[in-house]
Amino acid sequence: MTSSSLNTSLPNDASIHYVIYGAGGIGATIGARLHRAGFRVTLIARGEHGGVLQDRGLHFIAPDCDEILKIPTVLHPQDIAFAENIVVLMCMKSQHGLAALEDLSRVAPQHTPIVCVQNGVANERQALRFFPNVYASVVILPAVFLQPGQVVSHAANKGGILDTGCYPQGLDSCAEKINADLASAGFSARPDALVMRQKYAKLLINLANVLQAGLHDVANAKDISNALRREALACFTAANIDCMGRDEARQRRDGMMLDTHVPGHDRTAGSSWQSVQRGTGDIETNYLNGEIVLLGRLHGIATPANAACVDMSMRMLLEKLQPGAFSVKWLSEKIAQLS
Repeated sequence: MTSSSLNTSLPNDASIHYVIYGAGGIGATIGARLHRAGFRVTLIARGEHGGVLQDRGLHFIAPDCDEILKIPTVLHPQDIAFAENIVVLMCMKSQHGLAALEDLSRVAPQHTPIVCVQNGVANERQALRFFPNVYASVVILPAVFLQPGQVVSHAANKGGILDTGCYPQGLDSCAEKINADLASAGFSARPDALVMRQKYAKLLINLANVLQAGLHDVANAKDISNALRREALACFTAANIDCMGRDEARQRRDGMMLDTHVPGHDRTAGSSWQSVQRGTGDIETNYLNGEIVLLGRLHGIATPANAACVDMSMRMLLEKLQPGAFSVKWLSEKIAQLS
C-alpha cells in the first residue's frame, strides 16, 4: 500500500536528482553527504545563507571531513528546471512547510516525489494536499547551523538515521531507491512501510526541545519532561495512533550513529535552541508540543504541560528573548495555572 498508486515517475535506470528544499542543519548535511558520494544535488536556501552558499559554497564540517562544497544552490524552487528524475527532500522546519509547499506546487509537476525529512508528524498530511506521491522520513541527525554558509555534523559511524517509506504507509520502488542512495551516502537508511510509527516516537523526544531553548535550569526539568511524554502517550492512545515503543526505538538506534565531538565546534543544544539563538523569529514548538495540544483538544485529553510549553515559546518570540530566559519554577507555575 502506498500513498496513492505506485510511483512510476522515475525511469527504472535513472539516477535521482535530489533537490534539498531547506538547506539548514539537516538539509545541508544530507545534501553534503549525497554530493560527496557523487549524487546530483541542488540546494534551495533563502536569505543570507542562500547567498553564501551560492557565492562561496557550503562549509561542511564533520568528524570525517572539513570541506568547502560547491553544491549548486538556488534561492527559490522557481529556479529549478524540473525533470522526471527529481525527488524533493523537504528539510525546512515545520512552520515553514506550508509556504514552501505552495511555492513548490506552482512550479513542480504534480507527480514529483516529495519526501518530508522533518521533525513532527503534520508535514506529510499537509504535503498530500498538494502532491500525491508523499514519503515520510524519520530524522535522527545531530547538526549545528548557527552561521550562514556553515553546518557542523556531529555524527560518526553513520551520518544519521533516515528511514523512509510511503505516506501514510507502504513501500514502492522510489522509496527503496531513496533509502539505498542515502545508505550509500553514509546514512543508516532502511525502508520502513510503517515509518510514521518511528516519527511519532521521535516526536516524544522532540517535546523536550523547547525546554532546552527556554529554560536556564533545564537540568531540573525532568518532572516536566516526563509530564510532556505522559500527556502525549495519553493522546496517542485516545487517537489510536501507533507509536513505536521505547525499547524498539532504542534497538533501532543503538550503536548505529555516534554523537561525537568535533574539535573546535562544541555540540550545542537542539534545533529549537538554535532557532532562538540565531534570532530567526520563529520556532517549531507549535508543530511538536502543539501537536499534542491539538490531539488533546480533539480527543478530550488534558495537556497542560505541553500547552504551557507552547505559551513559553510564543513569549520568547514576542519578547525577542534569548535562550534560557525562563526557569523551571516559572514553567511549573504556568502548568499549574492551565491544569
